[in-house]
Amino acid sequence: MEQQVLELLAATLEPAAETRTNAERHLEQLYTNDAFPLSLISIASHTSVDLALRQAALLSLKTFVLRTWSSSLDEFQGLLTINDATKDQVRHTLLALATSGDQERKIVSASSYVVSKIASVDFPDQWPSLLPTLLQLIPQSHENQLHGVLVVLGNLVEDGFDEEQFGKSAIELVRCIYDIATDERKKLTSRALAISIFRACFDTMEVMYQTDKASVKQFMQEASDAWTPFFINVLKLPLPQIPAEEQESDTDSGSWRGIIALKTQVVKALDKIHRTFPHLLTQHTLELFGTIWESLQAHVGPYIALYISDNRQGRLEDADRLPYTLDFLVIEELDYIQTLVGSVTVKRELESQIAPEKLPNGAYDGTWIAQIMTILVGFSQITQEDEGLWDFDVNVFLSEETSETANYSPRNACSYLVQKLCKYPVLNSLLAHTKATYEDASSSARTKEATMFVLKQILDELDSCSKDINPDIARAYLHYIGLAMQDNDVFLRARGYILIARLTTLPSTGLLDVVPEYARQTLAAIDQDSSDVVKVSCIRALQEYLKTLPASSAREFQVQTVAAISNFISAQDLSDLKESDDLLDTLVETLRDAIMADPSLCLEHPALDVLFTMASYGASSFQTTMLVNEAFESITSSMAAKGSDSYARLCAKVLPTLTGALDVGDMTSENALSDMAVSLLSSLAEHGPHPLPQNFVAAVMPKLYRLLFSTNEPILNQSATVTIRHIVSHDADQVFLWQDPATGKGGLEIVLLIIDRLLGPDVDDASAAEVGGLTVELVEKAGAERLGPYLMQLLRIVAVRLSTAEHASFIQNLVLVFARLALTNAKEVLDFLAQVHVEGGVGGTGLEVVLRKWLENSVHFSGYDAIRQNVIALTNIYKLHDERLSNIQVQGDLMVDTSSRIKTRSQSKRAPDRYSIIPVPLKLTKVLISELANPISPSTPGLQQNHFTDHSDDEDDEWEDEQGIVDLSNPTTTAELMAYADESRYNVRQLDDETQTYLIDFFKQASTEPDFRDLYQGLTDEEREKLHQI
Repeated sequence: MEQQVLELLAATLEPAAETRTNAERHLEQLYTNDAFPLSLISIASHTSVDLALRQAALLSLKTFVLRTWSSSLDEFQGLLTINDATKDQVRHTLLALATSGDQERKIVSASSYVVSKIASVDFPDQWPSLLPTLLQLIPQSHENQLHGVLVVLGNLVEDGFDEEQFGKSAIELVRCIYDIATDERKKLTSRALAISIFRACFDTMEVMYQTDKASVKQFMQEASDAWTPFFINVLKLPLPQIPAEEQESDTDSGSWRGIIALKTQVVKALDKIHRTFPHLLTQHTLELFGTIWESLQAHVGPYIALYISDNRQGRLEDADRLPYTLDFLVIEELDYIQTLVGSVTVKRELESQIAPEKLPNGAYDGTWIAQIMTILVGFSQITQEDEGLWDFDVNVFLSEETSETANYSPRNACSYLVQKLCKYPVLNSLLAHTKATYEDASSSARTKEATMFVLKQILDELDSCSKDINPDIARAYLHYIGLAMQDNDVFLRARGYILIARLTTLPSTGLLDVVPEYARQTLAAIDQDSSDVVKVSCIRALQEYLKTLPASSAREFQVQTVAAISNFISAQDLSDLKESDDLLDTLVETLRDAIMADPSLCLEHPALDVLFTMASYGASSFQTTMLVNEAFESITSSMAAKGSDSYARLCAKVLPTLTGALDVGDMTSENALSDMAVSLLSSLAEHGPHPLPQNFVAAVMPKLYRLLFSTNEPILNQSATVTIRHIVSHDADQVFLWQDPATGKGGLEIVLLIIDRLLGPDVDDASAAEVGGLTVELVEKAGAERLGPYLMQLLRIVAVRLSTAEHASFIQNLVLVFARLALTNAKEVLDFLAQVHVEGGVGGTGLEVVLRKWLENSVHFSGYDAIRQNVIALTNIYKLHDERLSNIQVQGDLMVDTSSRIKTRSQSKRAPDRYSIIPVPLKLTKVLISELANPISPSTPGLQQNHFTDHSDDEDDEWEDEQGIVDLSNPTTTAELMAYADESRYNVRQLDDETQTYLIDFFKQASTEPDFRDLYQGLTDEEREKLHQI
């Protein structure tokens, strides 16, 4: 068996897809053989076998376990293929492998993961010896074996234990990992791994806290009292001498890597404790703050030596996901000190140190504010790695600049910390630091840029909090920013242009008078500066100026901005531009702001041509597409507001480009380009006048017709359908008079053919999602006389398609066809549907099919207009008191499962929700009652109140409350927030006042009718209470 399995595993690693697929299929056929999982474990255990094959064996074992071990696993596929005796063998041999001390950490990690998956369903009932075995192994294990035990234990804590299992073993578990963490004879990485397990315990304890606060609080307090002194001692350990790069990965005792890993886990654990159970560390808060403060001060020098002066690699983790580079430790320390700053104790201490009586001459020199400025500037410097990346790819620079990057660095952490400190006079202190930096001839460009970076974060935060800035301080900064703008260093120069725009456009600085001059300098730099980093920084800075300049000046800058962007684009490599989403977004945003200064002027210069050029490059980017659409919609609405002539001029300019883009997209099969073009056409048609310009239909309809018959791309079909709906809505006569020269068919026939295709079985729900709106628009504009026999046929097709529709938005779209008709002709709609027969498993009369879909999905309808039309249509149907409706049974209320056990996804599939069965009149009444908004009682908590604060005790008094901010780290907050999702308590789907008034009047009238009394008996207590309240 082993040889056969080994050969199949080798085949799964072959590059040929067919070979891999066949091997995987043969492995699955062995699932019923009891020897199969044992063979996999045996292969993974042999050190003589190639590592790749050992890993493949464990990967195959993981898949086997997830699919076949237990129905409690989410990935279970219904095949219990092995007996209990074999399972017992698998458990013990797999655990032996995970804790064998294998030198390959990947084997240990993979095998321990499978152990945790088995333990999640078998422990403790089928595997009672697991935890005792692990805890027994800990004191007697050698280093390699201890590593395996800790990895298994960590996986169990994270994924294998439920709250009850963890509660039974928590005391012994925490004691064992404490012994490892504090044992200086153990490897530093093993001690760090033990601390990471302790930190993981808090996730489970946080859940347990909801049901047993007293016990959990006592246990965690005892644990914290034991661990905290150890944590503080670790934080005070000095860093070893910086090793040579080739020695940095050394894991021996006392090594650089080990100390970093240990300190990092300590800070992460402390931060976790503060975020989950803040009261546990109250008595240590000041000591912890001071220790972290000293650590940060001590780490600035090594950090600069490693990443600023040198180019060491950062952001590194080992196979156990333990970070071991200094940059990770610095990030954790910066984030943790940000947490500590929220402590009332720390806040009082910081305020006392900068009290006026303690400041000679009011200067902050030597205070903690001056010290924190040094720390922030030190860690905010651009690393050599980042400088190389930014200089090579300006798109990466922009992603960092806009904080839209996945690389969270010390520089990013500094930006968040400085924002937290803006309640203190940091602007004054930074000015002194800036002055000293610029006057020191030895200061590097990196240091100056970091100073400017910190200033930018302060300005952003003060502006967001609407805090005024002293004009004298603002003008003092102008000198240093001006020097930065003239510096030879690219990044310092770029920072200067970004910062001058931010500072001068803030109203409280009193610098608005110099905005035009600096705006002109910024425009000039786009054309004249040699660096793309500076150019794009200037383009981004223009956004600040364009939003601040008076309208008359903004129009002048509009022309110059469009020209500058056009020149910049023409100098770029087009293939690179398509891959530069952040750069494109910046260009489009600036162009949009320029256009918004006066959209009507865009026909007098090439703004639209530049916009469409960028649209073609960024068609595949959602963000770029959205920005282009926003800009174009502003132009279209502005031109339409000026009258038909202006709109016609706009159409004459843009229609050839947009229809041409559709041709290009069709020829090159670039759906993204076609999506963009149709979306812009939709905006153009939506804002059009009545009637549309002559030949508008002739220019657009043939393209849309061909498009809708040649693709099933959902977004493309939806946009094209909406565009045609807007055209029919604005100028139906032009549509009906138009004749397609290619086919000879008239406009009405073309639209009917489009609807027929979208409602056909070959088009999925997503692609046909907007056809209902088009159908209604056509029926209302064409009328029964023009449509003739096509009207009944059209409605029949809608009813049939509705019977198979599954997507909520598509169902709403189709239901609203009948709802709109029922607003004026409810009886005719019911009579028609009663004559329609729908084939298939959910078949019956059209009346049965449509009403079931309608009533079972009404509560999910969205949009004020759609909800209002739906409510009025349903009340019109109710008022008919049609006896046919009482004979139709539909889905009623959910039958609640009284079991307290949490269902997995697989269990939900096997035992889906059940509903009662009730007649249509009762369901219709329930739907209308659900649309009534709950009256807001005085006791209903609002988000502006401190509703989430637990006043049962004073354990959280150490942490300041910020008005309007919900503490998501509070253990009780999650449960409270989830309560808001309960619509029985707070109706989040409120209607407009007009619809509410209409519903109240309807129920007041209906309640006097004899039939309503019978329906009332079928309502729930909550539904009756709603009616009583009105």
